[in-house]
Amino acid sequence: MLMPKLKKYQKKFSHTYAFGIYPTLDLLKNRKESVLKVLLQEDSVGSEGVSEIVDICKREGIRYEVNDRVIEKLAIKENTYVVGVFEKYTMELEKENNHVVLVEPRNMGNVGTIIRTMLGFGYENLAIVEPAVDIFDPMVIRSTMGALFRINFEYFKSWEEYTKKYPNRNNYPFLLEGAKEIREVEFKEPLSLIFGNEGKGLPEEFRNIGQSVYISHSKDIDSLNLSIAAGIGMWESIRKEEK
Repeated sequence: MLMPKLKKYQKKFSHTYAFGIYPTLDLLKNRKESVLKVLLQEDSVGSEGVSEIVDICKREGIRYEVNDRVIEKLAIKENTYVVGVFEKYTMELEKENNHVVLVEPRNMGNVGTIIRTMLGFGYENLAIVEPAVDIFDPMVIRSTMGALFRINFEYFKSWEEYTKKYPNRNNYPFLLEGAKEIREVEFKEPLSLIFGNEGKGLPEEFRNIGQSVYISHSKDIDSLNLSIAAGIGMWESIRKEEK
């Protein structure tokens, strides 16, 4: 791919940005074939993390340059010392492994936190049912702290499209009115933990898909934050498997 003109990110671009030293390191270590260029801030050159980035770029033949002006133009936060410019890519999920499925997620921070939590609990496959957040938005990438580059993800136009491509799975939709409390559920692999969006959760028809699940909480709140619920679901599923 030819080097694109570097502007503030837009979804229509075929490229995007990883902001920060550690997200850029994860990009270089896990998706080096997608990297177009690395930009460095002059004051950061010589620091430990940036020296490692430069060493990788030299070893792998990846272009890098010191350019404070362009970084300032692209950055979404102050004190951005490194920008990894990379080409967007597509992936497929691992059929035999466990999946997290997000149905119409809209909050970038939640999606980023879920991706990072997935790695903490051994989940490496994320299905996203549209309409949904843009996983390549730099705000999402930054909130994953580089974890995005260590998982598989795939977008689907509908739940039906997902199940057609990945059939015969043990599905566990999480709903406020689920049939079983999470501590009573026997999770069986390969499983798909399914979560709705932040505003309305999953549609009612998901109660009839697989084993619906709810997480108990006090009456002082209406519901748990999406990323918290997903984290509890992942933790409980692996806890049961490890017994």
